[in-house]
Amino acid sequence: MTLILLPPSEGKTGRSRGRAVDFESLSFPELNPVREQVLETLAKVSASQDAYGVLGVGASLQPEVDRNTRWRTEPAVPVSELYSGVLYDALGFSTLSAGSKRRAGSRLLVVSAAWGALRLADRVPPYRLSMGTTLPGHGPLAGVWREPLAAALAEADGVIVDCRSSTYVAAWRPSGERASKWVSVNVVRERAGVRTVVSHMAKHTRGLVARHLVESGKDPGTPKALHKLISERWNAELTPAAAGWTLTVVEHD
Repeated sequence: MTLILLPPSEGKTGRSRGRAVDFESLSFPELNPVREQVLETLAKVSASQDAYGVLGVGASLQPEVDRNTRWRTEPAVPVSELYSGVLYDALGFSTLSAGSKRRAGSRLLVVSAAWGALRLADRVPPYRLSMGTTLPGHGPLAGVWREPLAAALAEADGVIVDCRSSTYVAAWRPSGERASKWVSVNVVRERAGVRTVVSHMAKHTRGLVARHLVESGKDPGTPKALHKLISERWNAELTPAAAGWTLTVVEHD
C-alpha cells in the first residue's frame, strides 16, 4: 500500500473542551515511551527562562510555549483537524469524499517532532516543537526519532511518497531494498526556461499531490506508476536520486 509522508505545520488548531490525549489509542504505540520522554522534557523547557532560545521562537509565541507545559491536560484534536498550514489547506481533508477520507486515513502519515508518527485519526494536543530543535538531555530530535521510527515503519513495503522537508526527512528515510520505492516530491516554478524553488508554492503543491493520490483510488506499485498517475494532472519528471527517486512537479507561470 502506498505510504504518503507529510510534515506537520507550525500552525495548529486547538480546542477549548475535550478529552486529553490517550496514549494507548494512538497509532504506533511502541513509540509511546519516546513520546512521553520528549513531551516531559518539552514541558520543562517551555517553563524555563531559556524556552524561547531552545525552541527557536520569539516572545510573541508565548501562549503556544505555555501550552506545551499542559500537554497532559489540553484537549486532544484529531490530526486531520490539528494542522492548519498551507499544505493542509491544499489537502482539504474535510472536503474529501467518504472513500477518499478512508484512503487518507490509511495512507497518510505525519512525522512529528513531538509524537514521532501519527495517522489522521489520532488525537493529540497542539504543541510547539520543530524537528530541528535540540532538546536538553536528548540532543537533536531527528536523531532521537531515527531508530524508533525505523522500527515502527519497518513493515512499509509499498511506494513511499515523501512530501516532507529535509528537516523531517532526517528523522527517518527508508534504507536498503525499500529505498528503491522511496520517492521525494520536489516542486519547481519554471519561468522563461528558468526553474526556481518557491517554498510556499511547494507546500501547496505537495498538499494537492497528496489529495490527488487519495482521490484517485489507485495504489501505484512502483515509482514509475506513481509518475504516470501524477502526470495525469501535472508536468512531472521522475529521476533517480542518490537514494530512491525524485519526482519533480513543474509549475508554470
